[in-house]
Amino acid sequence: MTLTEKILQHVKDLPESLQAEVLDFIEYLESRVAKSKEGVSETEWSALSLSFAMRGMEDEYSPYTLGKEA
Repeated sequence: MTLTEKILQHVKDLPESLQAEVLDFIEYLESRVAKSKEGVSETEWSALSLSFAMRGMEDEYSPYTLGKEA
């Protein structure tokens, strides 16, 4: 028996009100997966955009420093 079949069997044995809760949880998990995929995509686009915006500026003088100055 596959995992999907085991899950279906357990869900079938639940009262309908609890089946609705299972469905809500599944939809919540699906939304988390979708957001996770979108987040990776947005992060990749942000990094790409920043790299193109900063291209050629690597050797330019910057008055800013990394870290605290004493």
